Amino acid sequence: MAEEVITISGKPHDLGGGMTVTRVLPAGKKRMVGPFAFFDHMGPVDIAAGQNTDVRPHPHIGLSTLTYLLEGRMVHRDSLGTEAIIVPGDVNWMTAGRGISHSERAHHDDKNLPHRLNGLQLWIALTDDLEDVAPSFNHYDSAVIPRSETASWQLSVVAGAAFGLASPVQTSSPLLLSVVKAKSTAGVFDIPAGEFELGVYVLSGQIEINDQTVIEHDMLVLPPQTATQIRFNSQAHFVILGGPPFGNPRYIWWNMVSSSREKIEMAKYQWKNGTFPMVPGETEFIPAPD
Repeated sequence: MAEEVITISGKPHDLGGGMTVTRVLPAGKKRMVGPFAFFDHMGPVDIAAGQNTDVRPHPHIGLSTLTYLLEGRMVHRDSLGTEAIIVPGDVNWMTAGRGISHSERAHHDDKNLPHRLNGLQLWIALTDDLEDVAPSFNHYDSAVIPRSETASWQLSVVAGAAFGLASPVQTSSPLLLSVVKAKSTAGVFDIPAGEFELGVYVLSGQIEINDQTVIEHDMLVLPPQTATQIRFNSQAHFVILGGPPFGNPRYIWWNMVSSSREKIEMAKYQWKNGTFPMVPGETEFIPAPD
C-alpha cells in the first residue's frame, strides 16, 4: 500500500511580547519529517519601536537547532560563551547534545526602531549515538551557502546536498533544507524521487504539488520515493526539508528532545535547581513549565 501524502496546517503560537510564530511541527498528523522534530516560521512580523521580542535563556538537550533568517537580524548567546549576530541568508547551527542554554535577542540598534523579522527555526533530533555529545555552535555566513537560479526561480541549499549543490553546514545526520523563491513569474521546480521523506512548506504565495494545491503556512509531507513536480505562482516562496524516516521515536517536553524520558527528567531537574549550563552574563531565564 502506498504511503499517505499528509497536509499539515501551521498554527499560530504566541511566544509572548506580541510575537506570534506559525508552528508546523510537531503536529498531530506527523510528529517528525526525517530528523526534523520542530518547525517554527517566525513572522513575517513588523516589530514596533520598543517592543520586547527577546527570548530569554532557555535549555535544550538531545537536538541541534538550525536558525535561518529571511528578514531582520538577531543576536544569539549561549552557555558556551558564544555571541553571534545572524542576518538574512546566514545559518546558525547549535548542537545541544547533553545540554546547552541560549538566548535570542533583538540587536541593540534595532530595539528603539521599527523593524521586521521573518525566518525559520528548526530542531533536528540527534541520533541515539549523538544524544549526549558535547554541545557546540557554528555560524555560517550567507556567502558560503550555495545558490542557483533559472529564469523562474532562485534556490538556496541551506543544509545538506541536493539539486547539484552541497551546503558546508555540518549536520548530525543526512538531511535537506532548501529555500526556493519565484522570480516574479510562475514556474516549475522538480524534485526527483529519493530516499528522503520530504516536507514542502509555503512561506508565501501558492504552489501545486502533483495536482494538490498547498497554500501559505501549510506543509505537504511526501513519503520516500515520491517524484515531485512543484508548480508555483509568481509570489511563491517555499521550503523543502526532510531526510530518511527517523528510526527511534523521540520524546519532546518543552525545549528538550530525547529517546529517554529519564534524560528529560534529569535536565528538567537541573534547570529548576540552577545546575544546568547557563548563559554567561545573563541573569534572567525562562522558568520550566510546571
